[in-house]
Amino acid sequence: MDSTTLIATASIITAGVTIGFGCFGPAMSQGRAVATALTSIAQQPDAAPTFTRTLFVGLAMIESMAIYCFVVSMIVLFANPFWNHLIAIPAGK
Repeated sequence: MDSTTLIATASIITAGVTIGFGCFGPAMSQGRAVATALTSIAQQPDAAPTFTRTLFVGLAMIESMAIYCFVVSMIVLFANPFWNHLIAIPAGK
């Protein structure tokens, strides 16, 4: 296996693992946040606007983790710094 194939394989696997773990955590957190908010609204319907506003802010912050993981995986796939290192190495060495 040559260096190009090794770097490409490692990049694809790393991007997949990053997206897998990076989306699983926020998905579970968002589900729990929504379930807790609905329970709170059911117990105190008068405070629903406050719960809803706080819920949306919390969901946006949770979603930012998934977006960061997506950005990191795109960098690993398309702007990988190891490609430049591989290109700089002469073909004979």
